Amino acid sequence: MLSSGYALAVKAGYAMESANPFASMVKGCFDSFIGDVTSTIPLRRLDKVINPLQNVSHYLYEAHIMTKKGGVEQAKEIKKSGSREKSTVFELINPDAAGIDIGSEEHWVAVPEGRDEHVVRKFGCFTADLHDMAIWLKQCGVKTVAMESTGVYWICPFQILEQHGIEVKLVNARQARNVPGRKTDVSDCQWLQRLHTYGLLSGSFRPEDQVCVLRGYWRHRDNLVRYASAHIQHMQKAMTEMNIQIHKVLSDITGVTGMRIIRAILSGERKGEVLADMRAPGVKRSKEDIIKALQGDYREEHLFALQQAVELYDFYHNKIRECDGKIERCLKGVSGEAGADKIPPKKGKHKARKNECAVDLQTELYRITGVDFTEIDGLDVLSVNTILSEVGLKSAAFPTIKSFTSWLGLCPNNRITGGKIKSSRTKRISNRAAKAFRLAAQSLANSKCALGGFYRRLRARLGAPKAITATAHKLARIFYVLWSTKQRYQDIGAEYYEKQYKERVIRNLKKKAHELGYVIIPQEVGVS
Repeated sequence: MLSSGYALAVKAGYAMESANPFASMVKGCFDSFIGDVTSTIPLRRLDKVINPLQNVSHYLYEAHIMTKKGGVEQAKEIKKSGSREKSTVFELINPDAAGIDIGSEEHWVAVPEGRDEHVVRKFGCFTADLHDMAIWLKQCGVKTVAMESTGVYWICPFQILEQHGIEVKLVNARQARNVPGRKTDVSDCQWLQRLHTYGLLSGSFRPEDQVCVLRGYWRHRDNLVRYASAHIQHMQKAMTEMNIQIHKVLSDITGVTGMRIIRAILSGERKGEVLADMRAPGVKRSKEDIIKALQGDYREEHLFALQQAVELYDFYHNKIRECDGKIERCLKGVSGEAGADKIPPKKGKHKARKNECAVDLQTELYRITGVDFTEIDGLDVLSVNTILSEVGLKSAAFPTIKSFTSWLGLCPNNRITGGKIKSSRTKRISNRAAKAFRLAAQSLANSKCALGGFYRRLRARLGAPKAITATAHKLARIFYVLWSTKQRYQDIGAEYYEKQYKERVIRNLKKKAHELGYVIIPQEVGVS
C-alpha cells in the first residue's frame, strides 16, 4: 500500500489538467519530483521519507481544487479530501530565484525553466569563474540566489554575487534537506532553487559589512590568543621536565615575576637566591619557597624547548598588538551615536583581564552604541566587543527580544505534542556571542550583585549547567534592553532576590498550614 502522502501527491499531480498556468507549471515540477522519488525509493520506505512531500502535496491539491471548484463546493471538496478546512494557495514568492550547491572545487547552479538552454550549469571555484557565474545569472534574469553555508567556501561567491547586485540568501543546511535517496550536486541545487522559489527558506543572519570586517579581525585575534596560550603550556612542560616547580609557588607563570625568572634562567642565571629576589611585591609566597621551587636539573634539551616556547609566546603577543591596531582603525571608521563622546563614570568593579586589548574599547564602543555595557555585572569590555562583533552594532537586526535570545540559542526550545510540552531544552548552537554570555554568567558565582544571587539560587536548585544557561539568558535580555533603549543598567542588589525567596517560602508555608488546619503566627527570632 502506498502512503497517504504519496497517494495524495499522485492525486494532485495527475488531477491538475487545467488551463490555469500556475497549475500547469506546478504539475510539471511535481511530476519530475515524484518520478525521482519513486524511481529510487522502495514503496515500503515511502512513509518514512515522504514527510516533505506530504506538505507540498497538500498545498498542490488545494491549489488544484481552487482552480476547479468555487465557493461552498470548493470547501466541501477540500474537507472531503482530508486536507485543511482553510485553503491555501502555494504561490510563487521568488519567481526569479536560483539555487547554488557550493563545493570546494566546483559550484552547481540551477535557474528557473525557460531562462537558458541549460537550466543547470557547473562553474569552477576560481575568481574568474565566480564572475562568469554572476554574469550568467544576470543574463537569466535571476534576482535572488539561495546557497548553503558550506564551510568557508561560500564566502567568496557570496561577496562576488552581492557586488553584481544579486540578493544572496545564506541558508542553514538543516533547513534545505533533500528527500532521502539519490543525492547529487545537480539535485541539490535544483532542490534549493525550488524551495527558494516558493519562499520556504529563511536566510541566516549576517551583519553589515563594517561589522563583518571587525568580526574578522576579532576572531583572528581570538585565534592568536589561543595559540599564545598553547605555548604557555609548552613552557610549563619544559620546566616540569627540569623539575622547576615554579607553577606551584606562582599563580601565573606569565605574570611579571614568572617571566622575569624564566628570562633570567634562559640568560644563564641558576642561583635560586638571585632568582627569588626578582619576585614582585604582590607575591604571597616566601623567598625560601621560591628558592626550593627553582632547584632543578637544568638540561640543555629542556632549556632549548623552554627558549623556543618563550620566543613563540612573544611572537604571538607581537601579532596580537598588530591586530589591535587594525581593530582600532576599524572602530574609528564606524560612525557613532550623537552625544556619546564620553563614557559614563566607571564603577571600578571590573578588574583588568589578561590579554587585554591595547585599544580603549570601552570608549570606542560607547561612542558607537551609546551604551556602556560593562555596567552589566559579569560583562567586561572583551566580552562586549565579542558580542557586538557577532550580532552587529544596531539592534534593528533583531525586532524583538525573543528573536535575539532565540538566535543565541539561550531560550527554551519547547517541543509540544498533543498540547503538552515534551521537552524544553535549549538548542545546541555554536555561537560565539552565546559563549560570551555563558562565560559572563559563570563568572557571577561569587558576585554580590543581583545576578550573582540569581545564579546561586538556581544552581542550588537545578545544578550549575542549567543555572549558567538561565543566567546567560537573563544577561542577554538585559543586554538587548540596554541596546535598544540606550538606558543605563541599575543593579537592584542580591538582597532583592533573597527577599523574593523568603517571601515565596513564607507564602508556601502559610498555604501548607492552611491545608492542614493550622495558622502560622509570625514571631521574631529569639522571642519566646
